Amino acid sequence: MSATRTLVFALSACLAVGFLLLMVVAPLAAVGFYDERVAIMEVLGDDYLRWRVVWTLLQALITCVLVAAVGIPLGWALTRFQFAGRRHVLQLLMLPFVMPTLVAGMGVLALFGSRGLLWAGWQDTPYLLLYGNVFFNLPVLVRAVHQGLLQVPAERLWVAQTLGAGPWQRFWRVEWPVLRPWLAGGLCLVFLYCFSGFGLALLLGGSQYATVEVEIYQLIAYELDLAQASVLVWLVLLFTMSAAAAYALLSRRAADPHARHALPPQAPQSVAARIGLAAALLLWGLLCVLPLAAVLWRALLAGASWQVLWDEATVQAAGRTLLFSAAALLLALLLGVCHAALARRQAWARGLIFLPLMVSPVCVAFGLLLLYPAWNASLALLLCTYALLAYPFVAKDVIAAWDALPPQPVQAARVYGASWAQAAWQVTRPLLTPALRRGLALAAATCVGEFAATLFLSRPEWQTLTTLIYQYLGTAGADNYDRAMVLTAVLMLLAALAFAVAEGGERKAHVAMD
Repeated sequence: MSATRTLVFALSACLAVGFLLLMVVAPLAAVGFYDERVAIMEVLGDDYLRWRVVWTLLQALITCVLVAAVGIPLGWALTRFQFAGRRHVLQLLMLPFVMPTLVAGMGVLALFGSRGLLWAGWQDTPYLLLYGNVFFNLPVLVRAVHQGLLQVPAERLWVAQTLGAGPWQRFWRVEWPVLRPWLAGGLCLVFLYCFSGFGLALLLGGSQYATVEVEIYQLIAYELDLAQASVLVWLVLLFTMSAAAAYALLSRRAADPHARHALPPQAPQSVAARIGLAAALLLWGLLCVLPLAAVLWRALLAGASWQVLWDEATVQAAGRTLLFSAAALLLALLLGVCHAALARRQAWARGLIFLPLMVSPVCVAFGLLLLYPAWNASLALLLCTYALLAYPFVAKDVIAAWDALPPQPVQAARVYGASWAQAAWQVTRPLLTPALRRGLALAAATCVGEFAATLFLSRPEWQTLTTLIYQYLGTAGADNYDRAMVLTAVLMLLAALAFAVAEGGERKAHVAMD
C-alpha cells in the first residue's frame, strides 16, 4: 500500500470513527454521568414514571405479537405465490417504513383520530399507538420472513412433498427451522423501533399512553428536570442496546454464505390458496396502504386550507427543510464513503454502521445538549445530527455494492498503468454510483422527515416542515387540522419520490453488477 493510499485510509478511518465518538458515544456517556444523586430506584418508585416504563415495554411486546401474527402469513404468501403485480407489491413493501414517523402518525389520525375518516372512537385509547406501530413496523418483519424463506432449499420442499407432506407439514418441518432466526431478528428490530420510537408515541399516545421517549422530551423541554431524564435515557438504552445485540447475534446465525436454489413462486392452484392470497393482500392494504391513502384523501377534502402552501411560513419552512437536508446530505456522503472504505478493510467497522440507527434520536439529542452546551441551538450541531441519522443508509448500500464488485476491472486498469486513485475514480466510482444514489435517496428521506432531533436542537426561527405540521396539529380549529394534513401530504410525496429514486438506484445497481 502506497504512502498516499495509507494516508487517505487513515483519514477516512479517523473521520468515520471520530464522528461516531463525538456524536454518539460521548453524548451518551455525558448522560450517564450527569447526576449521580438520582437513583434508578427513586425514579422507578414514582408510580407515574413506572407506568411510563411498563407501558413502553408492554406496547413494544404487543406490537411484536401483532406484527408476527400478520407478518408471517403475509410474508409467506408474497414469497410462495405468483400473482399479477407481485413485483410492485414487493417493491412497495418498505414504503411505509421509509415514511417519516410524522406522516405515519398523521395517517393513523386521519383514519381513527378525533376527525377520523373511518371511526373516531380510538381517540385517547392505546389502539391508536398500536395501530401506528403495526403500520410502521410490519414491512420490517414481512421483509425478514421473505428473505428467510428464500434461504429454504427448493430440493427439501420437493422431497417433503414427494413423501406426502402437506403444506402445513412442509412449513413446520422444512421452512420453519430456516425461517426462525430471520423471524427472531426481525422481531428484535420491531421491538427496538417500538421501544425507542418518539414521533408515533408523541402524536398517538396522548397524555395517558405516551412512552418513555415522550416523557424524556417533556422533562427536558417543559420541566427542565435533566436528572430524571438522564435516568430514563439509560433505561431506554438498556433495552434498546440489548435488542440491538440480540439482532446482531441472530443476524450472524441467519447469515449463510452458500447460495440456495429457492423455490420459485407459483400461481395458487386451489380455492383455499386463492382466498388466502386475497386475504393477505387485503391485510397488506388495510395495514400498510390505507393510512397513506387517508392522508391524501383528507388533504383533497381540505378545500381552502390548500392555501397554506403559499403562506410565507410554509415557503420558509420548505426552503429551510431543503437547505438543511442538502447540507446534511453532503456531510452524510462524505461520512458514508469514508465508513464504507474503513469497513472494506476492517470487519469490526461494519457493525458500527448501524450504531446511529440503534440508539434513540431523543437520547442522542439529550446527550448533545449536555455535552456541548456552547453549541446548543447551533445550526452546525443540528446538521451534524441530521447527517448522523442519514449516513448509515449511504454506508450500508456502498459497502454492499463494493463487496459485490468483481476484482477484474480494477486489476485490468492497474495492469494498463492506472494508479490506485485513477482506478478508484474511473472504474470503481461508476460501478458504485447506482448504490450511492440509492443510499443518498433514503438519506434524503430521513433528513426531510426528521422530527425528534429537530424538536430538541432547532430554534423557533429554524422551523421546518415537520415542526410546522406539529404546530398546526397542536393548534385548535378545523382549518389548522386541514392545513396539517395538506403539509403532511406534501411531506409524504417528497418521501415517496426519494423512495422511487432509491428503487431505481437499486435496479441500476443490479444491472451494473450483472
